Amino acid sequence: MGRSKIAISLDEQVLNRLDRLVKEALFPNRSQAIQIAVEEKLERLERGLLARECKKLDPEFEKSLAEEGLSEELAEWPEY
Repeated sequence: MGRSKIAISLDEQVLNRLDRLVKEALFPNRSQAIQIAVEEKLERLERGLLARECKKLDPEFEKSLAEEGLSEELAEWPEY
């Protein structure tokens, strides 16, 4: 996967905290620290979105759909 360079502006306090983490060797450099932080935030947002969408589902309706499809397929399955 390719990489792209971007320029960002950070609050001085945030940058100082970031530099402290790099100095303590928790990250090899600023770029890696920011990359990981953005990835983790995106994953959390996506999980939250998935959870919100799942709440919209009707469990009984989903179960009936699953059972409907299964019962049709069961008749076609060979006996063992």
